[in-house]
Amino acid sequence: MMESTESMTAWPEPACLLLVDDDATFCRVLGLALSRRGFTVTTAHNRAAALQLAQKITPDYAVVDLNLAGDSGLSLIPHLLMLDSTTRIVVLTGYASIATAVEAIKLGAVNYLTKPADADQVLAAFAAADGNPAASVSARPLSVNRLEWEHIQQVLLNNNGNISATARQLSMHRRTLQRKLAKRPVKF
Repeated sequence: MMESTESMTAWPEPACLLLVDDDATFCRVLGLALSRRGFTVTTAHNRAAALQLAQKITPDYAVVDLNLAGDSGLSLIPHLLMLDSTTRIVVLTGYASIATAVEAIKLGAVNYLTKPADADQVLAAFAAADGNPAASVSARPLSVNRLEWEHIQQVLLNNNGNISATARQLSMHRRTLQRKLAKRPVKF
């Protein structure tokens, strides 16, 4: 990754960043890249550790993975903002859906990125103060498979991540739902 001079000087010194992801290798790589850009990076690999560290360090910034080995990273957002309402939070996920993006923003995250994302993309997400009214709008509607994925994600979110309750509500066998959830989301 190439470092730009602008990204190295754009952040107040010392900026404390909490990086929460259950993938230790990803945490190490992204943490190193962010520390090279002037952040003091602290990492956690689960919700409990993240909450404990946040109480000690009160981060200025946080990058939170959506799926923390079964826990939802969304549940961290209110806790982080309760500790410091000025904490800027970016939610990062390999399983993006419209429902979780909307919830992340409603809960107080400043942005939502899909993996793979690099340090420059994370910094750009933190820097984006407002939405972009010039963002492109796709002329193509979502595919049927993507609509199914989005609907499942919304029902799962409404059931607080409870797979059995979601399967019942969707009139689907629990194992069938688990197989669908284990797959990568389909492209738009």
